[in-house]
Amino acid sequence: MHELSLALDVIDLVTEEAGKNSLKDVYEIHIEVGEISGVDADVFQRAMEIVLKNSSLGKAKVKIRKTPGIGRCTACDKDFSVSDFLACCPGCNGYPSEIIGGKELRVTSIIGE
Repeated sequence: MHELSLALDVIDLVTEEAGKNSLKDVYEIHIEVGEISGVDADVFQRAMEIVLKNSSLGKAKVKIRKTPGIGRCTACDKDFSVSDFLACCPGCNGYPSEIIGGKELRVTSIIGE
């Protein structure tokens, strides 16, 4: 379950950023999890809740926003929805030459005082 390891890394990051910004209390942690990032957002949410209870950020609530997978076909310049890395372009039936969304796992904001 790599989500637990990722949750621990996020707690370390948030703790460091809270210290840099002189936040005594963190109330919310906003995170984006991409649909094709390889992270199960529901399992990650539970891992974050468990890890938070045993940290100095115990009061914080985690808000996860799932981001869709988006591919861009360079052959026909069409953006389209993807649920994996092997999806075909609906415009020309080609494979996407680049994935432009849905791979991310990032902390987007920290709310505290």
